[in-house]
Amino acid sequence: MTMSPETPAVAERELCGLVNGLAQRIAAHVRERAVPLGLTSAQATALREMTGPMTMRELADRMSCEPSNATFIVDKLEKQGLIERRAHPTDRRAKQLVLTSEGNTLRERLLELLIQDSPLAGLTTQQQRALQDLLEKAVIRS
Repeated sequence: MTMSPETPAVAERELCGLVNGLAQRIAAHVRERAVPLGLTSAQATALREMTGPMTMRELADRMSCEPSNATFIVDKLEKQGLIERRAHPTDRRAKQLVLTSEGNTLRERLLELLIQDSPLAGLTTQQQRALQDLLEKAVIRS
């Protein structure tokens, strides 16, 4: 069987559509889970990505947004008493973002809610790892 030149393009378009569809479902899921906690989707994403102390740039990279957008989100989280800005331990020009005790508690609750009925819940742990490996290869190659 000979592949027409169009077949790889069609396959890539279909794959891109599936990846985009999954991203949209995940974003909708985050929005749904954020609302009962009094958070916006962006605030929930920031809390999800706060795995430890980090700079604004590190958080922005994890959120796939510009640092100025992350700053706006962090400002709101700081006003809510969920995040603090502290002096960076090794770079006196930088600030480090740290979750407060209340922020840690809310993050734990958010993570519990995010795994409930997740768009990825239909995949086994092994399938999720395989998908992660494939997506990492695609992202790193770009």
